[in-house]
Amino acid sequence: MASTCTYQFDTEVYKGAVTFPTQLFINGEFVDPVNKGTIDLINPATCKAIARVSVGDREDIELAAQAARVAFKEHWGLKVSGDARSKLLHKLADLVDANADQIAALEALNVGKTFYSAKSMDLPTVVSILRYYAGWADKIQGKSIQTTPDRVGFTRHEPIGVVGAIVPWNFPLATLFMKLAPALACGNTIVAKPSEFTPLSALFLSTLIREAGFPPGVVNIVPGYGDTAGQAVGESMIIDKVAFTGSTLTGRKIMEAAARSNLKKISLELGGKSPSIIFDDADVDQAVKWAINGIFMNQGEICVAGSRIYVQAGIYDDFLQKFTESAQCLSVGDPFSPGTFQGPQISERQFERVMDYIKFGQAEGATLRLGGKRHGAEGYFIQPTVFTDCTPNMKIVQEEIFGPVAAIMKFSAEEEVIEQANNTTYGLACSVFTKDIDRAMRVASSIEAGTAWVNFSNWPELGLPVGGFKQSGIGRDLSEYALENYTNVKAVHINIGIKI
Repeated sequence: MASTCTYQFDTEVYKGAVTFPTQLFINGEFVDPVNKGTIDLINPATCKAIARVSVGDREDIELAAQAARVAFKEHWGLKVSGDARSKLLHKLADLVDANADQIAALEALNVGKTFYSAKSMDLPTVVSILRYYAGWADKIQGKSIQTTPDRVGFTRHEPIGVVGAIVPWNFPLATLFMKLAPALACGNTIVAKPSEFTPLSALFLSTLIREAGFPPGVVNIVPGYGDTAGQAVGESMIIDKVAFTGSTLTGRKIMEAAARSNLKKISLELGGKSPSIIFDDADVDQAVKWAINGIFMNQGEICVAGSRIYVQAGIYDDFLQKFTESAQCLSVGDPFSPGTFQGPQISERQFERVMDYIKFGQAEGATLRLGGKRHGAEGYFIQPTVFTDCTPNMKIVQEEIFGPVAAIMKFSAEEEVIEQANNTTYGLACSVFTKDIDRAMRVASSIEAGTAWVNFSNWPELGLPVGGFKQSGIGRDLSEYALENYTNVKAVHINIGIKI
């Protein structure tokens, strides 16, 4: 197959040709898969083909892992200073920034998110992540510990080795860099497996990695299916650590594969069913805006989506009316149209999954207040959907839908809503809306979740960690905490006077 593909954009917000590789990126070269596998990528807004690209299998993952192992031993890892790693990460950030429009266009085309959100949120986030961890690259430090007068010890934080990064289709570039940047800053090499649905931005990135000057084998990119290439990452005896973002079901498989192989380290950022809690004293208009953003942002395809909305009885009717009116006004359609807020779901399978949950909600007795149907005649678009009269054990309240579906419930007392909010197997995030700072701190502390936003939602900060409690994951992305995922701590003991 051809080694590159050029896509011609002619839209209101972006015009131009973008050329991207269609092959795997292994050991600094673009290569065909061993078994010559390919996949036709589909534009979720039109259901039409975008391009045909390569997909790797187990053999390709092993080749990439071998290249990464050689690179780690010979020209990366402890062989390269933190300052040198920092300069390369800054150079890559410069290149991503310079190509932001092209990358945003590929993300909108391939993922279905709006060009505006890709350009104004995803790409600046990626650049910031690279620069943040470039700053950490020469500050990976241990401690000096004086234990007794005749001995001294210190710790070294050393790179783990080869990291397998498995990333999802909803934020393919941002989640890749949330793993790639800290792993590289710490001196690890990478085998990245993008989703088979959305590999375009990662493939484009591979050209920038080579242009930035990363040595061959330091970063390898192998798109592939989860049950073949993804499973191979988990089972590889060469890969030392897996960083995964995706469903809890797949996270379990990663854990099992890691345990059955070389007991590799894992970090997992998994599913969520995040509650948004709005108290009587909240600014209703602001709470509505943030709650709308919390569930309908990125088509609802976001792990921290505030899909369970609890509203205190005193403002319930007012909130519900304003929320419904706002949801009804959301513009659903072409991701390249300037006014679009919500694009299509990623695939036909995900579209059908969301529609099935809407049917479950109706069958179990919830009231469909808004939406619930396909939007338009083509593409995988779903109307913003709002359910009321929901009970705690309904599927739409308990299970992650990953689509534009909100369940709004009334509560009376603080203790009651805390119990309801914690009635889930997940624990990824929550939002609390109140003007009472004592209550805000009390409730945020009581919710079993890795992130708590007060008076806003879905707004990560580089300096603060992201990760889950319960079945929402293990380990943390972003911030200094992420560095712990990618280093081994070695204790060095020095005898300065002990005789035997």
